[in-house]
Amino acid sequence: MDHDVYDGDGYDGADASGVYNGMAATRLDGVAWQKSRHSNSQGSCVEFARLPGGEVAVRNSRFPDGPALVYTRAEIEAMLLGVKDGEFDHLVAG
Repeated sequence: MDHDVYDGDGYDGADASGVYNGMAATRLDGVAWQKSRHSNSQGSCVEFARLPGGEVAVRNSRFPDGPALVYTRAEIEAMLLGVKDGEFDHLVAG
């Protein structure tokens, strides 16, 4: 899957379902967005949705109409393993 960002002039890197990295999250019809139970009530959340082709879309809940970043399952798995191992703790340390 091509992970180039859509530039607004048309995009030929979409897969057969029309999904591409950087597309408007609102164009991902029928997906169920999920956020962590640790998210706050002000909407500062990262949301994930499993796509029909097996990829995972990610969006910022503060901008639900904004772009969705589309990752392979392997990419999401690697990120989650890193999070569980504490590799990114320094990003939120006070």
